[in-house]
Amino acid sequence: MAINKKEIEKHVRGILIALGENPDREGLRDTPKRVANMYEEVFMGINYTNDEIADMFGKTFEEDLDVEGNKDMVFMKDIEIFSHCEHHLALMYNMKVAVAYIPNKKVIGLSKIARIADMVGKRLQLQERIGTDIAYIIQKVTGSEDVAVIIEGEHACMSARGIKKDNAKTVTVTVKGRFATDPILNNKLMMLYK
Repeated sequence: MAINKKEIEKHVRGILIALGENPDREGLRDTPKRVANMYEEVFMGINYTNDEIADMFGKTFEEDLDVEGNKDMVFMKDIEIFSHCEHHLALMYNMKVAVAYIPNKKVIGLSKIARIADMVGKRLQLQERIGTDIAYIIQKVTGSEDVAVIIEGEHACMSARGIKKDNAKTVTVTVKGRFATDPILNNKLMMLYK
């Protein structure tokens, strides 16, 4: 489903009117178009399924790497992303993603891990689902069942409205395969995350 910018413009104009604003005044005249353009960019991930994202960023390396029987972990952290909460359309910000996996005959390019996290965030989301989506895609691309995703973020629906707790951070942990069943491996993951 493609993002319909004309419909967004129409509805943003309606929201401005509902707020008691004049959408024809100079400062707001182009706001519906600007918001539509922004939404097209920040919600780009809505256009793709997790499987399509896996295909887009599925380049792996196998030829010059001997990972047979490898128990080493690939761990990348501090991948900065943002997303929007599906409950309030509020920004989820200062989000840092950590991804770990144990290679299974192939490894994914490091920039692809960051691109996957970024694209998954560009949807109306829940932080918990972001972790699950990233883990699924990394599993599909690498062929490894052993994947973990840790996300720490702040939510405008907590800081800018309602309870207004500026320093509240949410941490979610998604663990698959041996990260879920091997306490030593899970402990190693948590030590690396700190």
